[in-house]
Amino acid sequence: MTTLQSVPEPGTRPAAGPRQDRAETRDRLSSATYDLLVIGGGILGTSVAWHAAQSGLRVAMVDAGDFAGATSSASSKLVHGGLRYLQTGAVKLVAENHHERRVLAKDVAPHLVNPLTFYLPVYKGGPHGAAKLGAGVFAYSALSAFGDGVGRVISPARAAADNPALRTENLKAVAVFGDHQMNDSRVAVMTVRAAVESGAVVLNHAEVTGLRFTHGRVSGAELRDGLDGTEFGVDARIVLNATGPWVDHLRRMEDSGAAPSIRLSKGAHVVLKRKAPWKAAMSTPVDKYRITFALPWEDQLLLGTTDEAYEGDPGQVRATDADIDQILEEAAFSVRDEHLSRDLITYAYAGLRVLPGGPGNTESAKRETVVTEGRGGMLSVAGGKWTTYRHIGRTVINKLAKLPGGALADDMEPLSRLPRRVPLPGIANPNAVAHRLLVDREPGVRMDPLTARQLATHYGSLSFEIARLVAEDPALGERIHPDGPEIWAQAVYARDHEWAETVDDVLRRRTTLTIRGLDTDEVRARVEELLRR
Repeated sequence: MTTLQSVPEPGTRPAAGPRQDRAETRDRLSSATYDLLVIGGGILGTSVAWHAAQSGLRVAMVDAGDFAGATSSASSKLVHGGLRYLQTGAVKLVAENHHERRVLAKDVAPHLVNPLTFYLPVYKGGPHGAAKLGAGVFAYSALSAFGDGVGRVISPARAAADNPALRTENLKAVAVFGDHQMNDSRVAVMTVRAAVESGAVVLNHAEVTGLRFTHGRVSGAELRDGLDGTEFGVDARIVLNATGPWVDHLRRMEDSGAAPSIRLSKGAHVVLKRKAPWKAAMSTPVDKYRITFALPWEDQLLLGTTDEAYEGDPGQVRATDADIDQILEEAAFSVRDEHLSRDLITYAYAGLRVLPGGPGNTESAKRETVVTEGRGGMLSVAGGKWTTYRHIGRTVINKLAKLPGGALADDMEPLSRLPRRVPLPGIANPNAVAHRLLVDREPGVRMDPLTARQLATHYGSLSFEIARLVAEDPALGERIHPDGPEIWAQAVYARDHEWAETVDDVLRRRTTLTIRGLDTDEVRARVEELLRR
């Protein structure tokens, strides 16, 4: 078994290219005028940057923190149609979600998006009856053209045989349907890489300190490098505000009198060690609008989520003890107590949903995307779902093409002429990749099955670049922590090719060490040392 004492010295840079130089990137950003500056490197901003670069625009993207460092890496990890949205009559939204879900799983990211069967248990005295939920899952599967089978109702005994953790007391029936899941951080990083491969220039940990104006129009931004304090600026013909929970903060830089355009809803999650295999996820109704998830994810158990209005500092959102209590109590509706012990918790996190401003509870608010233009010409995009991030990117690009005076239209290739299903980097069958990693490894190079599987489902064919690192320096094939599948070559690769600048960038978003509760002080110190090299 690997020990932390065997942590290697990072070896030769990978053959795929050199390490990013922040000073060089700042020079590139400050020495040109870009067609589009995207402020915010969450999944919406990254999608716009990707699509804009594909259309031929000169694109820059910056983020005050890490890419997908806030809301976009704090989701329920689902790529789904949104069964509960049928409750609000959002049939078109569900159909759109299903289409995007299947495109992601089949054509864009089959190496990152995985099918997942869901059980929806119906208990005596619950908010919905078996007949209603049976009809609901049938309609849900019909909206996806039955691509994941036909939604149906099965017996409690059959469901319990597949999921021993299922609570069977007062269980009347179980509705079954299909969806998908992902590692949101990994999909986001791959989308950033796709944007860069299409020509975008990107920089994380670069905070906007002010906007630039020319004749009253927003024409760029002033920035400060969060790592060394260097101040610089970016000029752009159009600026897009894709800062998520901070969207109104940036709008007030453009117009100090700008009225609030959004409201925030906090969603917390808890991650636990799994005590038994789970053949299906569970989606349990809590009340008329809310459900609670119990998801097998990354060999762990992911529980959530909460949904409550949030008015504090977006940068300070956390999963509180009260959130954890609520999540465990709601999970206990359908999960047996022995699987919900606090001793099993490895991590808890919270993110913020960005919802359109308006009356009503956050639970029933529509999950729609809003694109607005400010008095200085800055565009702001807010809201939407992870599942439809590609569609949102195309929507914003179409908006750019229709700006008054044809500001960018003459320089853009119409989206109608571009491929609609451009794959993310590394696209490959993960089973084939894992097999090759084990069979084709260099003599004397170790690769255990868990690590091979983890690489294949997080990097796809890019796994072979990491395997090359190990071939050049076998010490990089050692595990970062003995209880996790990740190896040191992944940390080096994150530093050199995935814009990882801080320990949390590596352990929380490029790997799963933090979520598994394996980011010990010793691990963090050694990763910090690696990043300084």
